[in-house]
Amino acid sequence: MEGDDEYSDANRAFLQAFMARGTMTLREAKPILASIMTVQEGEPVDPVQITQDMFDSYLSVAQDALSSLDYDIRTAIHQVTKQRVWAIVNTTSDALTQLATLHSAEEIAFVKRVLDAMFEKYNSPRLEAMFLDSMQFHQCCRAPASATQAAANAMEDDGEEVQPQQQQLRGLKSSEAEAMMQSMVEEGWFERSAEGCYSLSTRALLELRSWLIETYNDPDAEPGEWQRIKFCEACKEIVTVGQRCTERDCNVRLHDICEEAFWRTKREHNCAKCKTPWDGKHFVGERAVTETEAYRRSKGNRGRGGRSSGLVEQIMADPDEEEEEEDEQLEDE
Repeated sequence: MEGDDEYSDANRAFLQAFMARGTMTLREAKPILASIMTVQEGEPVDPVQITQDMFDSYLSVAQDALSSLDYDIRTAIHQVTKQRVWAIVNTTSDALTQLATLHSAEEIAFVKRVLDAMFEKYNSPRLEAMFLDSMQFHQCCRAPASATQAAANAMEDDGEEVQPQQQQLRGLKSSEAEAMMQSMVEEGWFERSAEGCYSLSTRALLELRSWLIETYNDPDAEPGEWQRIKFCEACKEIVTVGQRCTERDCNVRLHDICEEAFWRTKREHNCAKCKTPWDGKHFVGERAVTETEAYRRSKGNRGRGGRSSGLVEQIMADPDEEEEEEDEQLEDE
């Protein structure tokens, strides 16, 4: 029942299933491979019989088949579930260009505005949220006139004819934006939390890794200078969910799933770069907001009939109260 070294009908069926999903875990692969092998062997194969080695064998053949098409299979650990995820990644074309095969220019422009909001507007030294709630992504619906004109000017400079619809992107209606965000979740680019907040999925972090660094990090930054895209000190993958150094301008970050093993190898519970004591109470991602006292009070008000719309927006827009609380804590210490 091992995967063949040569590309067979079984390998073709597996690759088709993989490409239809975009990502796959061992748990998801087991019933797929069991069904393929049942047909191949002519007798029932139980998913529990599928091993990691069998899965790796099929992945290896699929990777070889995809390499000539400028695709690769890459893997990372999910920042929350700790499951290993494999994803089919385009190794050549621009990440947003790839989405254009399924979505319109208006929709792609909307996604770019969502990413800008995640990694620029709501990602600063004092608050690294890198997610959007429903109110925030609705604010990305309208296309800025300056950005539309800049795109048209660039096309004219390249000698391209600018069509009327390209001169002014209208943006998306609220209903269209909601449908687009849902589509991006279903396609595996975004994830939606229990609080209704959207962040990049493991697939997106694998697929967009180079693009995110090139787009949002400053290539001329001095060593150690704060950057928008940061990496786990343990596994070296991008961190959008995890913990941060207490020192605001320090770039050291840790995934929650990497924390235990990382500190086991250290004599002191201090930041690896600036040596500031690591308290585990400064967060990256949704908890940068939901662990604040202001959020807890607002959540209590919601339980008593308070307004929940735009709650995260309000806290992220004015975190001064949290800064004062931090200062008071430092004074007490």
